[in-house]
Amino acid sequence: MYNNNINVLFCFCNSDQDIAHPGPSCPAGSYADPNTVPNDGATAPPADLMPVVPGYESLGPNVIPPSDFGAAQPQAPSRVPERRFDIPAIAEELAQEAFIKYASSKCCYSSKPAKEMVFTDLQSLNTYRYRLETFTESRTTEWDSEPYNGQVVDGFGVAPAPWSIPVPIPSLFQDCKKSVRVPHTSTVKGCHSCLNLGRSACSRCVNSGRTRCGSCSGMGRTSSDQRCIMCQGSGMIRCHSCGGVGSITCKTCKGQGKLLCFIKLKMTWKNNMNVAVIDKGSGFPVELLDQITGERLLTDMAAVVYPVVSFPDSSVNAASESAVREHQAQFATTCRILQQRQTIELIPITRVHYAWNEKTHIYFVYGTEHKVYTKDYPAKCCCCSIL
Repeated sequence: MYNNNINVLFCFCNSDQDIAHPGPSCPAGSYADPNTVPNDGATAPPADLMPVVPGYESLGPNVIPPSDFGAAQPQAPSRVPERRFDIPAIAEELAQEAFIKYASSKCCYSSKPAKEMVFTDLQSLNTYRYRLETFTESRTTEWDSEPYNGQVVDGFGVAPAPWSIPVPIPSLFQDCKKSVRVPHTSTVKGCHSCLNLGRSACSRCVNSGRTRCGSCSGMGRTSSDQRCIMCQGSGMIRCHSCGGVGSITCKTCKGQGKLLCFIKLKMTWKNNMNVAVIDKGSGFPVELLDQITGERLLTDMAAVVYPVVSFPDSSVNAASESAVREHQAQFATTCRILQQRQTIELIPITRVHYAWNEKTHIYFVYGTEHKVYTKDYPAKCCCCSIL
């Protein structure tokens, strides 16, 4: 009566020809690139002081549309031999074991209901979770700089277009950011922070080289009306920040007075997800399934996936069609879609009806971890009832 099997059929297709092969992973230094931008804290001069580079007239945070505007159209899946999955409902022994474990984990719950209950019905409420992952790359450009120490200035030649600069793809479906220098965009400029001097005014002493004495609070005398030995009665001491010079080495140009400016290309790889849980109105709070592992029934990965059309549950097919259409509309014109992956999981949920102490109650066993959820446990201590 309780162990009815559910037969799930689906068609699975996967074309290796459409799979983008990943490059090195994201952490810095994972691949050698002579144009990799060092992070030394330098900032570029204002944009109105910089030359206009053909193809880079509009720098800023707005993403650059990919050169291959739009995305490739997915191919309809070819028919392959069907695979069969027999998914048994949970057994009474396992349902009771999970309930006893649940009650034991609660300090104020008596384990008597879990041990003494009588099963009246077990209902299989298997739930499907559909997930679409779209791994995208977006690019932006901005001026950047580093202190000029006499290094080679790559300022001759035509700068390549932003999307024509090859950059290795990191690990698929993992968020990542990197920056590289655009070739042939370098130029030397005077440091805007220190006006080419290499030194900036000390903010602590305001360029005076001296600050108020902390021992006497600038009074020159102590509380006992004695002359302060720290400042010799002057109320001022040499500034510790600048050593009494009144200026410090410019943090932007590191004392060089000049900056090597260049256009920086910033790549952002992001794994965008659309998740749909196909709930059958079981009364179970589906938000509890976020951290629950299901049984993987389908995995389809390609440069652009085709919506699932042959899954036995039509709600899953509809969720797939909606998610694929939404991601195409959202990313195809602003990012480059590198890879997509769609999965279908079966999350087992069993609604257990039982009797204890001449009353009927309900609890749920869910996930492959066999976790338990119940809205009203029948035997709690007084403190739990008050809470």
